Amino acid sequence: MIKIQKFNELHKSKELLILGNAWDLLSALILEKAGFKAIGTTSWGIANSLGYADGELIDFERHLGIIKTITENVKIPVSADIEAGYGEDIETIVDNVLRVADVGVAGINIEDSLKKQKGLKEISQHCNLVSKMRTALEQNGYKDFYINARTDTYFQKKNPFLETIERAKAYVESGASGIFVPGLIQRDEIKEIAAKVNAPLNVLSLPGLTNCNELKELGVKRFSFGNALSDKVIALLQKSAAQILESRDTSFLYED
Repeated sequence: MIKIQKFNELHKSKELLILGNAWDLLSALILEKAGFKAIGTTSWGIANSLGYADGELIDFERHLGIIKTITENVKIPVSADIEAGYGEDIETIVDNVLRVADVGVAGINIEDSLKKQKGLKEISQHCNLVSKMRTALEQNGYKDFYINARTDTYFQKKNPFLETIERAKAYVESGASGIFVPGLIQRDEIKEIAAKVNAPLNVLSLPGLTNCNELKELGVKRFSFGNALSDKVIALLQKSAAQILESRDTSFLYED
């Protein structure tokens, strides 16, 4: 409960919260040591580390095990990216959320995308899920557990702005703690969504959307870099492996 309270407080700070997006224990420990105030797992990064693409293709038990390992070994709050909840029905998803809460995380990301087909869940359907999640969490002792409701309107809609505001407001009214809008990059739209939705706004780092000081002035409260760091690490591994074979020399591994 202390970590849940601390995580909520980080969203109320005058400073923008930069989540350190981790994909395994080593990356989480490095991010914590660097000074990040909270960890957010990246489902994409976790999937890649196990040889899979993103999209709930790994077994939930395996995913949960990684989240548990990270949470048990860092002192800072952890938010778990559980995609759309790893379930086809509300009961399964709610049960999975409770299982994630039980391993000690302070919050989750839950998205409104459909997994087996293109598109988004109906607003009322997703609101019902968020409401059931909030009720179950409170009944099981997880008061103020942070539900970051991700909407994928900017990934799946041609004209997403108005629907994003509609969905965001509805999700907050249903019990969401914050709103995550990946793909949102237009400054005027960021500012208006932040002003019109009565909950902390989380945006995703993308080319051209990287400066936290600028985002803070627009009203953003939380910033994620998603799988960008894990992708950077993978690219370095690929480049280094190729260089060893091409040069037949490992001296560069010992350079600063």
